[in-house]
Amino acid sequence: MANWLKLSIFATLGALFTTTEGRPFLASVSTGNSLASRAPSSNKTVIVQMFEWTWDSVASECTNFIGPAGYGFVQVSPPQEHVTGDQWWTDYQPVSYILTSKRGNRDQFSSMISTCHAAGVGVIVDTLWNHMTGSDSGTGVAGSSYTHYNYPGIYQNQDFHHCGLEPGDDIVNYDNRLEVQTCELDNLADLATNTTYVQGRLAEYGNDLLSLGADGFRLDAAKHIAATDLAQILSQLNSKPYITQEVIFGEGEPITPNEYVGNGDVQEFRYTTALKNAFLGGGISSLESFDNLGWVDGSVANVFVTNHDTERNGNSLNNNSPSNTYVTATIFSLAHPYGTPTILSSYDGFTNTDAGAPNGGTGTCSGTGGENGWLCQHRWVAFTGMVGFRNNVGDAEVTNWVSPQSEQIAFGRGALGFVAINNADSDWSATFSTSLPSGSYCDVISGSSSGSTCTGSSFTVSGGSFTATVPARSAIAIHTGQKGTGSSSGSGGSGNVVVNFAENATTTFGENIFVVGSISQLGNWDPASAIALSSASYPVWTASVSIPAGTSFEFKFIRKETDGSTLTTSWR
Repeated sequence: MANWLKLSIFATLGALFTTTEGRPFLASVSTGNSLASRAPSSNKTVIVQMFEWTWDSVASECTNFIGPAGYGFVQVSPPQEHVTGDQWWTDYQPVSYILTSKRGNRDQFSSMISTCHAAGVGVIVDTLWNHMTGSDSGTGVAGSSYTHYNYPGIYQNQDFHHCGLEPGDDIVNYDNRLEVQTCELDNLADLATNTTYVQGRLAEYGNDLLSLGADGFRLDAAKHIAATDLAQILSQLNSKPYITQEVIFGEGEPITPNEYVGNGDVQEFRYTTALKNAFLGGGISSLESFDNLGWVDGSVANVFVTNHDTERNGNSLNNNSPSNTYVTATIFSLAHPYGTPTILSSYDGFTNTDAGAPNGGTGTCSGTGGENGWLCQHRWVAFTGMVGFRNNVGDAEVTNWVSPQSEQIAFGRGALGFVAINNADSDWSATFSTSLPSGSYCDVISGSSSGSTCTGSSFTVSGGSFTATVPARSAIAIHTGQKGTGSSSGSGGSGNVVVNFAENATTTFGENIFVVGSISQLGNWDPASAIALSSASYPVWTASVSIPAGTSFEFKFIRKETDGSTLTTSWR
């Protein structure tokens, strides 16, 4: 077949499968004023943010994949009526508390929660307690009319802050606490959250969501509401949902994430920045511990490699980051015990940072990737493998940390799991010390185990050590919940070979070369899951991938541009 390369090493791949048991629960821990449940508990702690997905498509995905893959919770977009428009941010300009939005209506929202619960998945709702709209007047998606400070039957002029500190009342000086919490964020009408009426009305909305089965709330723009005001609202809720608060850290600013921990978890943006800087050249050996940095404690931190804001504004890694760093950073985030991790599942293309969801908001995935413009990162093999890893290791401590150089780290999680991450441009061959029991384990980055068959690499631990080759710009991860086959050969595991890919390709700024193929280790033909090649030897692009010996597969090289487009190239 023209322009397609075929390599045969004679083996048959097994099928990937995972299971789930029951609906996850939330543990209430007495910390601070104990207004909210703490980090999602049981053995399923990972949150997946289904950004801009409709309620019907979230429900379907909960049943078809999210639940069986072991995710504990989905975080969904704001469900209340909002301003009209195709842009994603229109969801974040509420008009009323009617549960009709671009994502669906009240019945569909309620049905989605029930369906996800049946699949063992809890639902965390993105909520807007700080503000209403930014436009002067209009009609919401459910037909409600409004002006900037008048929302009939809900709020009037006196229910908003009018700070008088800056022209137009917009926030300018983030060093002024009063200004940040009483002036307007980007002209969004700022609710007087310090008043009894507004607090009660927001609690009423929260209780409505809880009555439909919501398990938790993400509090958008929480930094712009005094922590004491949030405490008053939370105290009026009929139950204690999981709470995670958006409090973006600003160096030297008077408002800090730490002052919000009494209300629930806090999204620790310093973590997001640290991972971006480390994986893009700062050195990942710095990531052993996040203690004694002044951050919120890991037990009350909600962390992510990227979210819907940072993937657009450049403040984090994202799908277009070079050298597979978005994937390897996510592997680290799921392997390390600090914080409760959220994985973003979104759509491609950030050239137009205002662009709303593709396919009318109906999320569509297939196999290990997405369709119709959706990325479906939550289905990527490495990510689902690491969700199982995290579920298996629980709160086990970090052990056997080793870092032979700044871009290579390996560590265990007690006697339950072990991960090695290679952010360098060359393979890393080593004998690793581990607390894992002796036995054969399946590498969950490259595949999974079904019965006695491992679709990825297998490694054998013997006497507290094993030998492996970690491919450049990649990782391996093993745990006691995924057993392998055979014994380690020191180059990817027993019955595995490291396949070296190389292509001479001239690129322009913003272009990178990837390899994609017919097997899970090469993304199952999904461009979103393609393996990034290193440009260290430019114009020769290289990558090394561990593949079970005997595997027959096809592959091709593709060129990706920074706008998310994928252009196949005709290699000879």
